[in-house]
Amino acid sequence: MIVLACLLAYIIGSIPNGLIVSRVVAGIDIRQYGSHNIGATNVWRTLGKGPGAAVFLLDFIKGILGVFFGYLLVGTPFAMIFGGMAAIIGHSLPLFLGFHGGKGVATGLGVIAFLMPKVTIVVFLVWLAIVLVTRYVSLGSIIAAALVPILAWLFSYPIEYFVFGLLAAVLIIVRHKTNIVRLLNGTENHIQAGHM
Repeated sequence: MIVLACLLAYIIGSIPNGLIVSRVVAGIDIRQYGSHNIGATNVWRTLGKGPGAAVFLLDFIKGILGVFFGYLLVGTPFAMIFGGMAAIIGHSLPLFLGFHGGKGVATGLGVIAFLMPKVTIVVFLVWLAIVLVTRYVSLGSIIAAALVPILAWLFSYPIEYFVFGLLAAVLIIVRHKTNIVRLLNGTENHIQAGHM
């Protein structure tokens, strides 16, 4: 059953919400604009707050559903973690887009919201503060991802949750490698003040 849970989570994770929303709202392929990414940040930057927030919420729900499939079909912490990871991998390497997807931040947040709500609150507030001060979503996402395993340890969550947080953080940070290069070079895209 754990294989079925992971398969369902991966398929749900593969749904390209950014592409769907951009086509419905503006009749465009979001991959042809901005950072060419299907994630909420690129939709927000290209189409505005409403579509961007909608994509964020939909991608967030994918993470929750991934964990829920593990909980419903198996019920063990490991199954929930595997389901959550499968959803993140589905978002990052989607079946429906030739394995070229988003960076997994919103979906990852959905996973930790289900598994570690206290961590989620702190991570979100840190992410929000960094984005408001610097206007770099990528910087906030990288730091927030790195904080997840640290906070999981500090809040004494089960060791398997700490391991998940570590693996998810590595995946999300690796997916941001081009952003890291641009941040170091001072050429990273940022959210305009009027779009925040």
